[in-house]
Amino acid sequence: MIRPSPWLITLLLLPGIGLIVVFIGAVIYIAIAQSIGFYNLSGESGFTLESWDKLLARKSYWTAVRYSLFIGFWAAVLSVAAAYPIALWLRKPFKGSLTVSALLKAPLMIHGIVAAFLFLNIISFNGIVNQFMIWTGLFDAPRRLQNDSGAWGLLFLQVWKNMPFALLLLTGAVQSISQDTLNAAQDLGAGAIERFRRVIAPLTVSAMQAALIIIFIDALADFTFQTTVGPTNRQSLAQYMDFFRSRGRWNEAAGVGVTLMALSLAGAIVLAVTARLIFRKRPIGRVLAWYEIRNKEARS
Repeated sequence: MIRPSPWLITLLLLPGIGLIVVFIGAVIYIAIAQSIGFYNLSGESGFTLESWDKLLARKSYWTAVRYSLFIGFWAAVLSVAAAYPIALWLRKPFKGSLTVSALLKAPLMIHGIVAAFLFLNIISFNGIVNQFMIWTGLFDAPRRLQNDSGAWGLLFLQVWKNMPFALLLLTGAVQSISQDTLNAAQDLGAGAIERFRRVIAPLTVSAMQAALIIIFIDALADFTFQTTVGPTNRQSLAQYMDFFRSRGRWNEAAGVGVTLMALSLAGAIVLAVTARLIFRKRPIGRVLAWYEIRNKEARS
């Protein structure tokens, strides 16, 4: 069998990969250049750091940075945390498991703006939640639940929307783990938490990293959910960028865009490295030997 040369493979992939690199590179270049005064659509163009000076001096800018990082981090962590037990539950096929899996992944097929308005209808002043709370006697009268200042509704919607994506990535990774490995760890005394921490998580850490990174970036730059169900007293970076764009302040809008790109890259690296450090891959034989030694010590 003749193996194709690496140069031939590179040439075959170049048309597709080359276009992606060119387009992404052009967007990054224009955003950075615009943030330092070039490509100004509403004034003179030229190198200047005035827009960055104004941006970094604003307290609202740093508030938006902290808020967006908060939403991105917790949306990613909670989505993955919710997906893991479901992936383990669906690991072994059972009657109706395909139906359950399809229903759990249904949010992937619903557009974000549709999901936001459905959520608003449920938690509105006269929505189902308020009516149920009044019926049970927990509420004396309807309460305002939408656009809460703590962003709990926004986080719930982010997890509802992104958990199926994490489940999609984790299901295949969890199913690839041999049942003999899990049985051996259980026979040697590993409980459910220990099996997850020392066997399941290390063997599926790559899928975990991918889910954390993609969900973090998506939630960090979210605009749809924030403008519909998010707090009215806080602005995300996406809203902040749109604020400058709508007023023709393109250099400052580009500065916020560059901030989003930098935070996406830095956050992705931090999440990936942290997940790898917490759940370091260990040879399964070493893990099982550790359990066996611990059991011998406990028996003695």
